Amino acid sequence: MNNGIAAGLKDAGSRISVVVLTHNRAARLRETLCRLRALPECPRIIVADNASTDDTVLMIALAFPDVRVVQCGSNSGAAGRNQAVACVETDYVAFCDDDTWWEPGSLAQAVRALDASPRAAVLNARIVVGDAGETDPTCVVMRNSPLDSTGLPGPALVGYMAGASVFRTAVFRESGGYDARLFIGGEEELLALDVLGRGHAIAYCDSLTVAHHPSAVRDSALRRRMLARNAAWIAWLRLPVGVAIGRTFEALLAFWREGTLLNDGETLLCGFVWAIGERQRASRDVLWMLREVKRHERRRASMPRATGARTARSREQNCPESVEP
Repeated sequence: MNNGIAAGLKDAGSRISVVVLTHNRAARLRETLCRLRALPECPRIIVADNASTDDTVLMIALAFPDVRVVQCGSNSGAAGRNQAVACVETDYVAFCDDDTWWEPGSLAQAVRALDASPRAAVLNARIVVGDAGETDPTCVVMRNSPLDSTGLPGPALVGYMAGASVFRTAVFRESGGYDARLFIGGEEELLALDVLGRGHAIAYCDSLTVAHHPSAVRDSALRRRMLARNAAWIAWLRLPVGVAIGRTFEALLAFWREGTLLNDGETLLCGFVWAIGERQRASRDVLWMLREVKRHERRRASMPRATGARTARSREQNCPESVEP
């Protein structure tokens, strides 16, 4: 790499920080930090530690003294990122989990893309999974978004994946970040709706790459239940009543299938108190975008090689293990 290119990458790196979310994954986090430290952009790295009880904090202090650690007082799930973003001093902030990392050059490309696209507030990178480096099926769906992408660095979206995203720091803060009550499981949906509601855009950017090496040890049943619960709560917070009722029944059905209807059902119903109390229905424009994407997904699902099931599995897989309760 010649000096001019290296200088350009470092200049871009001075305008973007990386926030890494973790919980009790010291060994995996070490690899991720090694990867991030080797990036040519040399971004500032901030770890949001969700009250780890292993040697995570000590490991960072000894092996990565230049990495800032924000110790959350408790495991607050996705909302742990909020405390780290409070320390960000750059225009842009990239997110990853302790089992994902940004590929060289992607952060510089993100800076260029956001500089050139004032309407874009969030970019979702292409995710390559495992040693084979196959593109995550969810990214294939994003790549084929039916929404108007005029003036954006890629297809317009109504959502994104938290561990493979870049935000304008100011937009993340003004939109309130992640709601701790959702903990984990589709928590991006609420923030995405609020970002769109403020007139910003979310875009898929195929030229950005995040590597994901998920652990084989995962509680898939728990993830399914939390995804269903949060989907219902978010619907009562922002979506039409008919959608909220439908998602509520879907969540109860999921709990019944998992044999947790009593406990999870009670938690779901208790959450309706704050969800309905804080309800602010999304704008007509945002709801139109959601309907367009839904219609497009249904058309794709009716094709001979439906992607719906693979996308659902991918969505579940991309819930970060680093914030399990």
